[in-house]
Amino acid sequence: MGPILEGLIKLQRIENRLRAVKTKLARCRRSVLFQENQLRTLQSGLEAKQEEIKMTRIQADRLELELKERDAYITKLRSQLNLARTNKEYSAILTELNTAKADDAKLENQVLELMKNLEADQAACAEIQKQIEEQKARVEQVRTEAEVKAAEYQKDIDAIQAEWDEAAKQIPAEVLNLFVRVAETYDGEAMAAIEKSDEHSTSYSCGGCFMGLPAEMVNILTTKDEILRCTNCTRILYLKESGSD
Repeated sequence: MGPILEGLIKLQRIENRLRAVKTKLARCRRSVLFQENQLRTLQSGLEAKQEEIKMTRIQADRLELELKERDAYITKLRSQLNLARTNKEYSAILTELNTAKADDAKLENQVLELMKNLEADQAACAEIQKQIEEQKARVEQVRTEAEVKAAEYQKDIDAIQAEWDEAAKQIPAEVLNLFVRVAETYDGEAMAAIEKSDEHSTSYSCGGCFMGLPAEMVNILTTKDEILRCTNCTRILYLKESGSD
């Protein structure tokens, strides 16, 4: 191989290191976003539970108001019962009174059930609030740790990027542009070694997509510093140095 392909292989190694550190930086930042999303989820849950409490209170207040009105009605029926002049009138008022009492008991049970729900929801709110406070502390801890790591990763990225820029100067502009385009397509892997099935085989394949390659490509790369690309995946092909992985 000539200087261009050797320069591309060197650039590929630097590209791999650069992307590896960038991936660590992105993961570091995502860890903060994940914890912040956890906090927002808890806060949304608290708001939803508080809204439930609000609606339960409204419903309980309405039923209690209805209970007061029914109590007043029952008091009125009792007075009428004492003033009844005939058995028929007494019986009719008594039936109405018993019905009102039954309805009153149902309302009281509904109010009691609502109050139980209200108590449970308030306890849930207290628990969620506790979780929110714990999660806030967790967010701050993760953010602080992430900022330290991010600064270290950024320092590494700047150093490797400078190395990349220096190596790129040795590559012709047209070839460099090709390398960058293919690298963007394959998450940085612009180069692919030509693979041989075994030591004595004359069958070759692309190390990137494993499609078969003509032996002619090997012959060309053995004698020329030429840019050849896999017809299937379009990666730039090169020959492994003897004894290299």
